[in-house]
Amino acid sequence: MRRKLLFLLLLATGLGALLLLRRRGVRRSERIDLYYEDGSMVSLEDGSPGAARLLPIAADVLRAARA
Repeated sequence: MRRKLLFLLLLATGLGALLLLRRRGVRRSERIDLYYEDGSMVSLEDGSPGAARLLPIAADVLRAARA
């Protein structure tokens, strides 16, 4: 019984640590995904020239949709 309890305690501690580390490690990155009629897609990462122009427009659209 003690081994089972110790195992569950260690498992819970490990999962908690894993979740904490994952939250800290995840960086919020923004990108624009452009989907074309032929089924192809282009993803523009934050910092690319195309995304630099489109991200502020997309943020305005999302802000207006929430209002």
